[in-house]
Amino acid sequence: MKILDKYILKQMLQPFVFGVAAFSTIFVASSFLFRVTQYITQYGASYSSLFRLFLCLMPEVINYTFPMSMLLASLLTMGQLSGNSEITAMRSGGLSFRRIAAPILTAGFIVSLFSVVWAEKVVPPAKAEYERIIQQEIKNNTKPRTQNHVLIKNIHNGQLERLTYARTFDENAGEMKDITIEEWNNGRVVRIQRTPSAKWENGTWIMEKGTVTELTGEEGLTRTMTFDKQVLPISETPKAITLDQKDPDEMTIGELKMYIGILERQYQPTSKYVMEIYSRFTVPLASFFFALIGVPLGVQSQRSGTSMGLGFSVVIIFIYYSIMTFMTGLGQGGVIPPLIAAATPNVLCGALGCWMIWKKDKA
Repeated sequence: MKILDKYILKQMLQPFVFGVAAFSTIFVASSFLFRVTQYITQYGASYSSLFRLFLCLMPEVINYTFPMSMLLASLLTMGQLSGNSEITAMRSGGLSFRRIAAPILTAGFIVSLFSVVWAEKVVPPAKAEYERIIQQEIKNNTKPRTQNHVLIKNIHNGQLERLTYARTFDENAGEMKDITIEEWNNGRVVRIQRTPSAKWENGTWIMEKGTVTELTGEEGLTRTMTFDKQVLPISETPKAITLDQKDPDEMTIGELKMYIGILERQYQPTSKYVMEIYSRFTVPLASFFFALIGVPLGVQSQRSGTSMGLGFSVVIIFIYYSIMTFMTGLGQGGVIPPLIAAATPNVLCGALGCWMIWKKDKA
């Protein structure tokens, strides 16, 4: 790494850290504190629960602040270099604008890669624990007791053993309907059971009038049997099933793929979950595309002073997240393909940033 690259990255580090802290504070102050007062006044939440709730919230908040902070850092860094005539000196020395911008863009790409891993490994379990604290510790399990598309996993020694899917589940009635049970062995489905309903009776789930299909080898279907009554091979109580269900943003990509596969076999819409998978990549990658815009825009705003950096950031962030929210709604609803919906904000950002850098390079 050359001295010039180290110098630019050093200039950029402080505003990036400041951005993460500032935007995280705004997120927490604007939404979390209001909810905290509700939990205290309505449910008498303990300080211990609220503190752990805060810790579980922060991974998602920090992940959202990475793109914003990268935009702010690139704007302020280039604005400062330009204001001190350092960019003019670099250009006089024969460096192209793209070369000057390279360390910031590289940093944006590295932050994006880190954010992808963070969004997959840290955020989903933190979100799941966040919801558990709210539902079990603060609200004492007031989660809706009737749910659609319930999924129950049984894992033994780290291997998926059984997947149970129910199109509808009613905790109060102790009943599941339109059930499919897939039994797995070494990563393959070996048996499928289907039944229209199962009732919770005397501590077990009882299925009635279903079918069992045995699958062996690569030839697929070998034989199908029917039954009048059979015990559903899961031990979870209705209450445990209610508490175990996850929203899409609480699942890992592996869990989302598994869930999508089951829904596809049930001919159910999957666009909401597919959209969530693509968002796990496109939202973190916004750090790179925000840097792509921030670099040329920071030079343009030099005469307005670095104080305008935050203002530019807010405007760009507002436009970006407005487009993202709109496209996400279309993607989840199946109006347009989820991939196009998820990629559009970054494609627009990238095209604009490349055009602005090209213009600067030609100047």
